[in-house]
Amino acid sequence: MGLFREYDIRGIVGSELTDDHAEQIGRAYATLTRGKGLKTVTVGRDGRLSSPALRERLVKGLTEGGLDVVDLGVCPTPLVYFSLFHLPVDGGIMITGSHNAADYNGFKLCVGKEALHGNGIQELQRIVERGQFSSGQGTVTSRPIIPDYLAYLKQSFSHVQAGHLRVVVDAGNGAASLVAGEAVAQLGCQVTELYCDLDGRFPNHHPDPTVVENLKDLIRKVRETGAHLGIGYDGDADRIGAVDEKGNILWGDRLLVIYARDILAAQPGSTIISEVKASQSLYDDVAKRGGKAIMWKTGHSLIKAKMKEEQAALAGEMSGHMFFADRYFGYDDAVYASCRLIEILAKGRKPLSSLVSDLPPSCVTPEIRVDCPDSVKFQLVQQVRSKLVATAQSQQPLDHTGLTIRNVVTIDGIRAVFDDGWGLIRASNTQPALVLRFEASTDAKLQAIRAAIEGEVNQARQALRL
Repeated sequence: MGLFREYDIRGIVGSELTDDHAEQIGRAYATLTRGKGLKTVTVGRDGRLSSPALRERLVKGLTEGGLDVVDLGVCPTPLVYFSLFHLPVDGGIMITGSHNAADYNGFKLCVGKEALHGNGIQELQRIVERGQFSSGQGTVTSRPIIPDYLAYLKQSFSHVQAGHLRVVVDAGNGAASLVAGEAVAQLGCQVTELYCDLDGRFPNHHPDPTVVENLKDLIRKVRETGAHLGIGYDGDADRIGAVDEKGNILWGDRLLVIYARDILAAQPGSTIISEVKASQSLYDDVAKRGGKAIMWKTGHSLIKAKMKEEQAALAGEMSGHMFFADRYFGYDDAVYASCRLIEILAKGRKPLSSLVSDLPPSCVTPEIRVDCPDSVKFQLVQQVRSKLVATAQSQQPLDHTGLTIRNVVTIDGIRAVFDDGWGLIRASNTQPALVLRFEASTDAKLQAIRAAIEGEVNQARQALRL
């Protein structure tokens, strides 16, 4: 797959991504956007050790390509998005490795207020490969964005009375360190900060709230302090993880149910979007409450584009990307999502665990990531998809499992729906991995579905000699 992925540019620094690449990407972005009439772009960066050098060369490429740069400094990714609505600029670039390991870095790019993805990313790659760039003499100005962002949140949530709530905030030494604690404290909460010192080496745990291991310290601190809520963030603070007052993890689809119920109570009939990894109970609950539920592809840029198309009020992913168009700008912002969750707790005065306790019980796995080279992961998924689609069409049981596939969803990988559950396999767009997830009415059925799908994956791996 290389550097240029479905919805961003990302790779291992020094081998896959070099400073020269950063300059070329800056020149290519300038070439692409000046043809669209863009003149000024914001640039932000996360706290990774490689980010300052990449910033220098990226900005060099942008300015030599003729664009003026507004340097936002070190900040979370959502603050670059915020700058597109707050400042008189035409686009933005965030330098971040997101939730990848410390030796990764990359770029999230916006043209106008829209995230560049898919064909847009590929066009950027083609410009780099041609090496025919626009030229000019752009300027660089410094404009810290954090004070404006915090002031915006303070005003937006000035009605919230959360002085009774105790909240633990775990930034994982990522970019959320710079804003999350203060943003939550502004709502009146009693805040306990955990790993809120910016450190691009991530010395305490990896900043990825989809991994249980990374939430152990947050869970312990919530129980230790008697907190009402624990919040964790990924490296660039566009993904949220949450822990209830009992220390139980609320995965992305459960969080989305909480947000959706709140919005649907105020805005009946709203459209809510999620992705193929989300629980069926989410889609059923939205429909039950009069909302329009849409299942879509995984990926922050893809979700944002679908939200705009459908004029959705809210969207969310299992990975913790939460997108609010209701009272906000429609992009993924984990710190803003934290404030919305605290608002719901403050006005309801019910324990977080009770807010989804009425959902029908089910057995579900978290995201299961299976290492698979970028060069073959999509081919492998296509091979499994072809087999499962053919089996579903035949209405015969899947090999020797006795399981019959009742329906298949193929908008992103394949989600095979059985009588009492479903199994998903898709290729990650950000890592050399396959993503699997399973849900069923009982643990026995869950294990049967999981064994069947993983068996198909193993057969495909053998066929590809992996």
